[in-house]
Amino acid sequence: MKIVAVASVAAMALAGCGSSTDSTSGASGKTSAAKAMKIGMAYDVGGRGDQSFNDAAAAGLDKAKKDLGVVTKEATAVNGEPESAREERLQQLIDAGYTNAIAVGFAYAPAVKKVAKANPDAKIALIDSTDATGPNIENLTFAENEGSFLVGAAAALKSKTGNIGFVGGVNTDLIKKFEAGYKMGAKAVNPAVKIQVKYLTQPPDFSGFGDPAKGKTAAEGMYQQGADVVYHAAGGSGGGVFTAAAAAKKMAIGVDSDQALTAPANVKDVIITSMLKKVDVATFDFIKSLTEGKFVAGTKVYDLKAGGVGYSTTGGKINDIVPKLEAFKAQIIAGKIVVPTKP
Repeated sequence: MKIVAVASVAAMALAGCGSSTDSTSGASGKTSAAKAMKIGMAYDVGGRGDQSFNDAAAAGLDKAKKDLGVVTKEATAVNGEPESAREERLQQLIDAGYTNAIAVGFAYAPAVKKVAKANPDAKIALIDSTDATGPNIENLTFAENEGSFLVGAAAALKSKTGNIGFVGGVNTDLIKKFEAGYKMGAKAVNPAVKIQVKYLTQPPDFSGFGDPAKGKTAAEGMYQQGADVVYHAAGGSGGGVFTAAAAAKKMAIGVDSDQALTAPANVKDVIITSMLKKVDVATFDFIKSLTEGKFVAGTKVYDLKAGGVGYSTTGGKINDIVPKLEAFKAQIIAGKIVVPTKP
């Protein structure tokens, strides 16, 4: 697999199964609305405003609007919608002229596979999945296990009880990569650490990525059972984890975006770090490659070495352990530590 930093932004709306918006930016006069490239983005459940995965993609789209002057349309998946809704959303985008599309999340893979084949002139980026491939598909994937190793080490280093937790949004192979890395990182620090694990929903129910109440209940149970740090890989449901941490006066770890910057003011202080997944970088790079006529189909992997994953230090709460985390990071990059993708 070629390791590069690439980007993505995806598709539009199915009437009744998501909302859509159009936006144009002049980018210092470089383009006009009439000539600007059209880019569509289809968000996963939770959409723009989830303060996590979808917002990371949105940040890349916003940068492309500002710097490259592209015209955009956004749409969001709805909890419980049929697979046909995702497929129709992408096809409607293409029919409207948004033939450069980004599908945000692995749940779009079946839809991308069908739509890309039916529209060979369209160029589609699929984030977090290689289940749909083709000459007009770019697969943007990340080494979430490597980034999660580092925040797992941080959790174990910061824990005073030797008891930590992991909340996964939906029990899928992708989210298990987060769990696997988190566990290995924590045990590298403290082999005897106790790690509580809870998944909010099982496929095909993807509401676990957009249900803060479920996230809150799961985290409350962990804190009550002795955990003092909980890491979530649950998208919009993570807001509930932060609420539970604040109420219990415990610690939490964010995901995808630097959530100490994006979370509400009343819970920011509980977030000691976040596992950064540079979906914004991948999104922007994908769009830039299109504007430069340099689209390349195939899988792009954003790992620790490529700077595609990492951890945040906002708030200074882990400054004292950064040297230890950087030592682990160096060992992973050098291949001395190989982080598994399954727990």
